[in-house]
Amino acid sequence: MPLPLILGAAALVTAAYGAKKGYDGYQKHSEADDIVNAAKNRYAGKRETFDAQEKATTNALEVLGQEELNIGKQFNEFNILAEDLLQKLNNGRQDKLEINIPKHRLQRVENYSYTAMGVLGAATGAGVAGAAAGFAVYGGVMALGAASTGTAISSLAGVAATNATLAAIGGGSLATGGLGIAGGTAILGAAVAGPVLAIAGWAYNSHGEEALKNAHKISRDVDSAVAKLAKAQQQLSKTEDYAFDILEVLKDVYAQFDQYFDVLKAVARQIEAARVLKQDPQAVLAQSSDTIMRAIGNGFALAAILVDLITTPLFKVKRANGEVVKDKNDVPVMDTTADGSMILNADQLDKQLGDTKTSAARIEPA
Repeated sequence: MPLPLILGAAALVTAAYGAKKGYDGYQKHSEADDIVNAAKNRYAGKRETFDAQEKATTNALEVLGQEELNIGKQFNEFNILAEDLLQKLNNGRQDKLEINIPKHRLQRVENYSYTAMGVLGAATGAGVAGAAAGFAVYGGVMALGAASTGTAISSLAGVAATNATLAAIGGGSLATGGLGIAGGTAILGAAVAGPVLAIAGWAYNSHGEEALKNAHKISRDVDSAVAKLAKAQQQLSKTEDYAFDILEVLKDVYAQFDQYFDVLKAVARQIEAARVLKQDPQAVLAQSSDTIMRAIGNGFALAAILVDLITTPLFKVKRANGEVVKDKNDVPVMDTTADGSMILNADQLDKQLGDTKTSAARIEPA
């Protein structure tokens, strides 16, 4: 065969081979595109449901924390009124009237009220919601200890405490492979862009063989991220459920407490009316003595029951030698799983919820 024909045939073979390789490359890149797009859709779908759950949990914690703070404020007002009326009743009496409640129980109520008032005073503007969510999580284990020194109040009222709390709820920090929820309102900024996936904006090599290899890696990374999202979503869902359960019981028992508070307010109004009309306030006091003592005693008993529930931690706290472990800011350190997730205090919460309802039912209505 003449040389030109041989070279021509070789060129045709080479061209055909090149065309096939080009087509194979196109096919592989097209397949890679399909894999990456499917991965994007899987991640987007799970992320959407996770974001909705995160928002719902944050809202539930904010509502619970706000209710707990408001209850603490009402305890302060009840205590002031009760002390004033008790002092008036005992004025000139040899046998002083006393509340039949252990002093340590009364002290717990006072300490809780002190902490709640401190947080309300420290949190202002947009920080109130963050402080309320942080209080719902940390308040239970911080309230009583903060009363003696006041050092924990600023930590409770700060958004930083909330950020650290809810990051742990979400499954630990990004460094430990978690999702790092910040402030209960969003995943940490870097996580929004997808560092959990480590895929640099879904980019992959443009060459067919390498693109397909990278696309499979992206798909595996997405599967891992989706699994983390699912685990964190489940944790947030359980947290939301307990927030609702606690809130429901708190409201029921507080309504019972509020009836006795209303009794004291009514007596106070009668005393003030007698003073304005230049009548003898002591006559009102003498006539209402039994009512006042019953309202004070049962009111404080219900307040102590509420404090027992509020100060039951949502999550398990780390302990050493029977004492709660605290960080340098006097904030309790929560116990965590190997992956950095905080552990719901489910057994203790279930028991305390039951005990609260049983104990409140034993106290007669006003």
